[in-house]
Amino acid sequence: MILQTLKDATPEVTSGILVVVFLSCLLFTFKQYFILTEAVFSVGANVFLNGEVHRIFLYPFYHRTSVQLLLNIGVLMLLCGSFEKGVGTVRFLFLFVTLSTCTGLCYALLDLFLHDTTQNPAEGLVPIALALVAVTTMHTRMAKGFFCGVSIPTMSLPWVFLIVTFLFIPHTVLPCNIIAILIGWVYGKGWLSVLDMSEARASVLEKSAPFKFLKNIPGVRHVPVSPEERRKTLLPEFNPTPGSYPVQAYAPMSSAVAMGTTSPQMYYEGWPNAPAAAVNGSSSTSQGLGSEFPGGHTTTQSYNHSHDHSTCHGHVLDMHKFHTFSVFPGISIGVLLDWKRRRIGYQIPVISQSQTYDRFDPMVTFRQS
Repeated sequence: MILQTLKDATPEVTSGILVVVFLSCLLFTFKQYFILTEAVFSVGANVFLNGEVHRIFLYPFYHRTSVQLLLNIGVLMLLCGSFEKGVGTVRFLFLFVTLSTCTGLCYALLDLFLHDTTQNPAEGLVPIALALVAVTTMHTRMAKGFFCGVSIPTMSLPWVFLIVTFLFIPHTVLPCNIIAILIGWVYGKGWLSVLDMSEARASVLEKSAPFKFLKNIPGVRHVPVSPEERRKTLLPEFNPTPGSYPVQAYAPMSSAVAMGTTSPQMYYEGWPNAPAAAVNGSSSTSQGLGSEFPGGHTTTQSYNHSHDHSTCHGHVLDMHKFHTFSVFPGISIGVLLDWKRRRIGYQIPVISQSQTYDRFDPMVTFRQS
């Protein structure tokens, strides 16, 4: 049971996140193997001072320690998994590169202006994860969000995650994360629509060899670009076999107590016996909509009226209408009878207050007290 709980709590691995994690691990292994200097791929003022433009593109995948790498991967999977499922793998990777490049460029300019006072290079996946969260908050219709069981405004979620990541993840640069959130909001507003990728272009790119390879990776979900295909992938159709769902069947009344005056052939354990009713009830008007219940019971939707309207009237109302009655007990019985009069086209005798009904019967049977 514990393993099942952990499995349900673990985010699903998607193709886009797998690519980002693989590149991060590859760059970390490269740095450890060749024993490179610290902050060799971090973004900062060196982008403009030394002409190291490659840092703008590599800083999201660079991590100094293994602890920083694992924590950044966890933040990415928790915060960006749903974003990829909403836009597709191709557009997720494109937005990841676009937002990371804009964030790195803006932070390099800021670090260049502050180069005389302080120098703090930035790296890791946290800034891009916060930028994608900011994009999500701009497009969602939810006014409130939940964080650790506390309801907070949706627009404040990126700032809450900013504080949490700054406190618990090492080598996190606060100004770079703030810039990432602002870049995400600007993109969510549509002010960077020139840099966006259309769905048609993403569909063409999805047919290329690298993305075909990602589709065939076992255990990893590839999210298509097309909304129809994405809906089929994330929400597959479920066609249950007949009889797979349990059906609660309640007898209208006990055959031993309530059917003392009725012929035993008319009922079986409280359920109407359709063949016997057809033989014995020759003076009744029946409109059949037969359905079999588990255990060999058969019911018919019928309305039995004698010509002289004697003291015993059996009225079997529609199952679905009584279900509404059971959910909303404030609806009176007269409302149901009025509906039934309009539906079947002839008069149904009004039931007096002395008559009772079985509340939990799927097809209500009225009888004299």
